Amino acid sequence: MPLDLPQLLDSLDLKAKQLQSLLPLDAPTIQALNFSVWTPFEIEIIATSNQMEGNSLTLQETELVLSKGVTISGKPLKDHLEAVNLKAAFDTVKKLASSPEPLSDHQILFLHSLVLSRIQDDWAGRYRSVPVRISGSNHVPPNPAKVPDLMKAWLTSARDSHPVIQAAHDHQTLVDIHPFADGNGRIARLIMNLALLKNGLPPVAIPSDSKSRLTYHEAVESSRLNPVHFQVFLAHLVDTTLDKYLSVLSEVTRENGSPLLGSLGTPVFAEAQTFSSTCSGETS
Repeated sequence: MPLDLPQLLDSLDLKAKQLQSLLPLDAPTIQALNFSVWTPFEIEIIATSNQMEGNSLTLQETELVLSKGVTISGKPLKDHLEAVNLKAAFDTVKKLASSPEPLSDHQILFLHSLVLSRIQDDWAGRYRSVPVRISGSNHVPPNPAKVPDLMKAWLTSARDSHPVIQAAHDHQTLVDIHPFADGNGRIARLIMNLALLKNGLPPVAIPSDSKSRLTYHEAVESSRLNPVHFQVFLAHLVDTTLDKYLSVLSEVTRENGSPLLGSLGTPVFAEAQTFSSTCSGETS
């Protein structure tokens, strides 16, 4: 029988502390994990989020586009641009996660401009001015005239709940407001992962196969009546992702023969961003 939400959140908190106890890592380990773990997982996040919206690039093709600049024969230019754009947006999310500044209207619009750049430039970085409908849903998003005020109310609301509950709330709010003419799902998942990263939890990839996609959409729909549905959905994803990272870092610890100078107070994946920046020669 699945754990109820409080038990699941307690389990997540324990695993997050276990993971933090394995940090920080030395430079050679950071470089190795960046190549074998962080980068492939980021590509999975990007590929699956785009596939949710109809992008035809496979995980392997997305990796080739992003790491090699390869053009995949027979695949639309739009699909290539979506991969490159979402990578740029996710890189921005990682930088925002390490900033103490609260999320702002300007940052949301900037992320959206990255997602739709060179695809729908007339809509990129702008709230919608037309009514929209959500395919397969009975939910009717609010009148476009109400969008700016609804976004302001959300951005200025209290953010003092458990990180997973906050991330689920952010995702649900953006999906329900549907503030853009296009790109709402990708923005909602980016902001969901930003909320997780800011609180030391891993970003998650939502599987995009037909069964998982249906489960995701059912959780979103059900949460309009009871938000716990998407909270549990997201908590299970975070739990699975923590297990993956714990497995990898525990193996690294065993190979080194000792714990890796852990610090329980440091957000784990904020450090993971520093790992990535260190290996690439960039600053976050």
